[in-house]
Amino acid sequence: MLAVQGDVRDHAHALAAAGADPVRVRRPAEIEAIDGLVIPGGESTVMDKLVRAFGLAEPLREAITAGLPVYGSCAGMIMLADRIVGGRADQQTLGGLDITLRRNAFGRQVDSFEADLRIRELGPEPVRAVFIRAPWVEECGPGVEVLASVDRGGASHPVAIRQGQRLATSFHPEVTGDLRVHRLFVDIVAGAAPQ
Repeated sequence: MLAVQGDVRDHAHALAAAGADPVRVRRPAEIEAIDGLVIPGGESTVMDKLVRAFGLAEPLREAITAGLPVYGSCAGMIMLADRIVGGRADQQTLGGLDITLRRNAFGRQVDSFEADLRIRELGPEPVRAVFIRAPWVEECGPGVEVLASVDRGGASHPVAIRQGQRLATSFHPEVTGDLRVHRLFVDIVAGAAPQ
């Protein structure tokens, strides 16, 4: 899991409870020891600066391009977007998801909210989704599967997506105690491992 900034601890607990052995990545050499990567929520502009300062940006881009399974929540989703709207002029992403994403789409911190989402891949029970200064997806490329959307202002906005071995949510499943998103990612990683 990328451990330069954000909600690393809660994701580590959720991954461990879902059967994974989380490894914290802070240096390029640590990338070689992982089978999948979680990019937590946090502050995407700070995360971008730290990833570049620690020399992680290019090695992570290369690993993602080479097929490393990756899951990003909130700021992690921003870090995985190929294109962002509402970012800083100098903001960079790791890319990997063929999406255009709007930062802070739902508003400021005071506009944070919760919603129940139906995500077929996670079973019949709704997922309680916590949105905190969350992004939404404005456009998806042809290889992107929308898993869940939220309606706002008469329009439906994707908030959970998958593109092959890449998974992203604009909400924070690590804070609810519901392990289904993390279990899905652990299954994605297990399916990508050489047999």
